[in-house]
Amino acid sequence: MKKRWISLFVENDIGVLAKISGLFSGKSYNLESLTVGTTEDPTISRMTIGLNSDDITYEQIKKQLNRLVEVIKVIDFTNASTHMKEILFVKIKNCTKEDKAEIFQIANVFKSSVTDYGTDSILLECVQTETGNDDIIKLLTGQFKQIEIVRGGSVAIESISKTDR
Repeated sequence: MKKRWISLFVENDIGVLAKISGLFSGKSYNLESLTVGTTEDPTISRMTIGLNSDDITYEQIKKQLNRLVEVIKVIDFTNASTHMKEILFVKIKNCTKEDKAEIFQIANVFKSSVTDYGTDSILLECVQTETGNDDIIKLLTGQFKQIEIVRGGSVAIESISKTDR
């Protein structure tokens, strides 16, 4: 099993997301990450899908996606040089003054920002790679007891210079 990434250009129509996610669930493939947004052309959406799969199953998935009428293009990002980020929000509750100082330092080290602040809570926004966000979650959950986490899926685009960023 290997982490895989697919980018799809699809028709921006009602039901396309359901049809594509239904293809995965119908075959018992588990999506680990799924993001969708319109492109520079409002009639086309771009999906970034992350999953764990073996080689044979992954090839099947790509072939099945290519057969769907609504799919314009399938791009395999697994071994491509890409720029890839995901958004993460972490709300830390019941903070002391010392906790807040520590959280500000952690945010600085992880190039995250404090986007909301209350008398006993702080909200961090992190736009990192999946691994970078995993690291900050591990650190924060190890130090603080009351944490709320919301993660968006990764988005990716091929590199211009052909090196990973």
